[in-house]
Amino acid sequence: MIYSHAMKAASTRHSLPVAGLVVAVVLAVAAVVLGVWRPWVPVPSTAPVGAAATDEEAVEIAPVPLLLPEHPTVLVFGDSWTYGSAATEPTLGYAYVLADLLGGETIVNGVRGSGYLKPGLDGPAFGERIAALDPALSPDLIIMQGSINDRAQGEAGYRGAVTAAWDAMSAKYPEATIVILGPAPHELPVGAETARIDTDLGALAAARGWWYISPIAQDWITEQNYLAVIDVEVGRKHPSTDGHRYLAEKLAAALAELGDAPVTEAGGSETTPEQ
Repeated sequence: MIYSHAMKAASTRHSLPVAGLVVAVVLAVAAVVLGVWRPWVPVPSTAPVGAAATDEEAVEIAPVPLLLPEHPTVLVFGDSWTYGSAATEPTLGYAYVLADLLGGETIVNGVRGSGYLKPGLDGPAFGERIAALDPALSPDLIIMQGSINDRAQGEAGYRGAVTAAWDAMSAKYPEATIVILGPAPHELPVGAETARIDTDLGALAAARGWWYISPIAQDWITEQNYLAVIDVEVGRKHPSTDGHRYLAEKLAAALAELGDAPVTEAGGSETTPEQ
């Protein structure tokens, strides 16, 4: 369901002795392990555009600073957290509150229970939902949130589904900047599958040169603030109204960092916002 809330390198061939070649290979591997390669320097890739990279093909491309107009239009796309579940009213959810914090408009498209692989309660999985979006929306920024809902679906096919969804979204809105907002933990400690989803999304975003915001890595939800953010009873482990506002403030601050902070490493911001 969609709602709008406003306030508005060239190399030369050489013949090397076999021993010399072995030494060169060993040194190269050691360099990778020791971090000699500079991860902030883009590395050319021969993989087709939009193709899911294998471990051997995966590269990181440094994203450019995020630049938005004074009053941006932001499409927030995600699951029940984006829908506004457990807020007193869905329109008090983080995606709606974000509009005021950015001084712009948010177009909210959240479907409860949905993910890249998993269909939701009120609509299909991410790919089908993207296909149904109005191409005339023309957002300046797209935030793709989540989703922990895929944790029971397993690893098989996950990266392929993410790649297809991201390809479709970027093709539909080629002028928009896309920022990926990873899953936030609904319970602590963070589960293994939720952590795996966070890792997969971060790697895929880095390969595209897209910004990735990880609430898990940035400790948005900790043991100290868990009960102040998450409604574990009536809200069934979704953010409370105050929790949604907190998440909106954390997201707005993270987006500001993407525009203000120097780019030093691919795949995300170097600074962890203070709690």
